[in-house]
Amino acid sequence: MNSLVGIISDTHEDTRMIRKAVSVLAARSPGLVIHCGDIISPPVIELFQGLPMRFVYGNNDGERSGLTMKCAELGYLGIDDTACFDFGGKSFFVNHGTRSRIIDDAASSQLYDYVLHGHTHQRRNELQGRTRIINPGALFSADDYSIAFLTPETGEVEFVEISD
Repeated sequence: MNSLVGIISDTHEDTRMIRKAVSVLAARSPGLVIHCGDIISPPVIELFQGLPMRFVYGNNDGERSGLTMKCAELGYLGIDDTACFDFGGKSFFVNHGTRSRIIDDAASSQLYDYVLHGHTHQRRNELQGRTRIINPGALFSADDYSIAFLTPETGEVEFVEISD
């Protein structure tokens, strides 16, 4: 199994940019792709078909029941405000980050190897004790559009710009 993790956030229904990002993600064949929220509408989930996805809600995801049903329909795990799971032998905490305190508390707890979030539309790669905090940036309303790749075993994070 490929342990490479793709990280994407704040796609805000921009289907053109999402398609570009999905192409970059698919080319690297990650073992998992995590969407850190602000998907917006259920049809957007379909753009990720073929990728091993995990999603969390963002503050702009108003169609929660529709997003939940679309994830189930496509065979993805449930979607919630927060996801905690293990992958590649490492522990993950994922939350959109609308309330920064949730991200700060998860990181300072030192219970997780990786804390992933979005919301700010700004890249972040910060080590706090044993916990690496990552924000992949955004594909909407940002200075640079980007996603990230994480190699869990080494903690290496690579940001990849997605051209507009």
